[in-house]
Amino acid sequence: MKKLAGLGLWMLAGAAMALAQSPAAKGPSVSQALKQLEHDWIGAESTGDVDKLDQIVADDWVLVGYDGKRETKREMLSEVKSGKNKLESLEFGPMDIKVLGNVAVVQCSDTEKSSSDGKDTSGKWVWMDVFVRRDGKWVAVRSQYSRVK
Repeated sequence: MKKLAGLGLWMLAGAAMALAQSPAAKGPSVSQALKQLEHDWIGAESTGDVDKLDQIVADDWVLVGYDGKRETKREMLSEVKSGKNKLESLEFGPMDIKVLGNVAVVQCSDTEKSSSDGKDTSGKWVWMDVFVRRDGKWVAVRSQYSRVK
């Protein structure tokens, strides 16, 4: 019986080593990829790049804003196209990422200089994005943000 248990441990160790040497393990970590997606998202919003946003945000994405209103992907892309929202500068706070298999949660804060419909929205914000891995790539499916007073 001990021999079988020992053999099982060796088989597990071998599988773990093979996995560690696979091409997927040599690429950027999931956390690094998600951080890059967050930076790409902000860059696309600030430059009005709706094509890039379309790739980052899933079709079934929903945002819950600081006022409790829900916004769909279609509505968000329309706002970006209109130029209604302006982002002059943004500094990310520490980004906390929790990966749970094919789901990941990103929590962060930022300090920004921004406006919406001509009204100043500058200040400190906290937010959370939920990503799902679909067809080999991470896409945002839910977001929520709130202003820090």
